[in-house]
Amino acid sequence: MVGPDSALPELAAVAQESGALGRVAQLVAAAHDTGVQVLHAVAERRADGRGASRNAPLFRAVERLPVRQLSGSAAVEIAEPIPVAPEDLVVRRLHGLSPIAGTEVDALLRNLGRRTLVITGVSANVAIPAAVFDAVNLGYTAVVPEDAIAGVPASYTPAMVRHTLALAAAVTTADEVAACWRRTAVTPSRSNFPAP
Repeated sequence: MVGPDSALPELAAVAQESGALGRVAQLVAAAHDTGVQVLHAVAERRADGRGASRNAPLFRAVERLPVRQLSGSAAVEIAEPIPVAPEDLVVRRLHGLSPIAGTEVDALLRNLGRRTLVITGVSANVAIPAAVFDAVNLGYTAVVPEDAIAGVPASYTPAMVRHTLALAAAVTTADEVAACWRRTAVTPSRSNFPAP
């Protein structure tokens, strides 16, 4: 959504100019350094459109964009400078507005024993609030570093965080999340998995 081949160039520009994309990259790097599980949620479509939703104006608008988010294309790669490590989980969805509902995210996180989700990325208009509400409805604690999300127009994001997300999630900053992870870093001996 926010890389050089973005289907939504205005959103990509806001994510870059606001610094949100860089802060997401910093958080992912901090997660890697401290043993925090990273899950990348990617929205994409098949070239033939099979399985894609059409029940919202947004879905029909996406079909008309010059850049299509096709499975396997550069448009659906994790955007630079966000690092991707072999231990990261990547969940790709062909339908829906939420990175959680209708995907394997909940099962994967429960299998890992996770109860808190730090939600970053785009867009503050749709996917971020959907993820927060789904997480809370599933019993997770949602944490939103407000400087690591972006939406359009740029002025919308702070208002949406203050008047909507703050009612359902702990609102913080990327630096505060990274500092918390450093204080409670997971080492191999403290991980969720027993030694072989």
